[in-house]
Amino acid sequence: MGSPGIFAGTFFIPMNDINFFEKVYQVAVLIPFGRVTSYGAIARYLGIGGSARMVGWAMNSSHKQVMNVPAHRVVNRNGMLTGKHAFGGPDVMQQLLKSEGIEVVDDKIVDFEKYFWDPAKELER
Repeated sequence: MGSPGIFAGTFFIPMNDINFFEKVYQVAVLIPFGRVTSYGAIARYLGIGGSARMVGWAMNSSHKQVMNVPAHRVVNRNGMLTGKHAFGGPDVMQQLLKSEGIEVVDDKIVDFEKYFWDPAKELER
């Protein structure tokens, strides 16, 4: 019998790592207004660089949290709004970013590098 845990999409998270989503949320709430980061940047900051998809699953579940997790500020490594389906409407994520001064065209952030916030550079460990 394997160790206890939960499935997050196609990933199995062992019970001793169950607070992984919480760690992701703790980083996400630090993303400044008008800035964005990527799933991979959060994963690298947490020391699990190959787990960008797991960060995506955490963002997909963030609406269930008591704290307000700004999941709209987390995109893929190219600035694409790959998680927009989780916002209750096809344009909600884009509208949220636009309200913060970030332009999006064809589901991609314009001047992504300008708005990119890297937790590994911005946060002390």
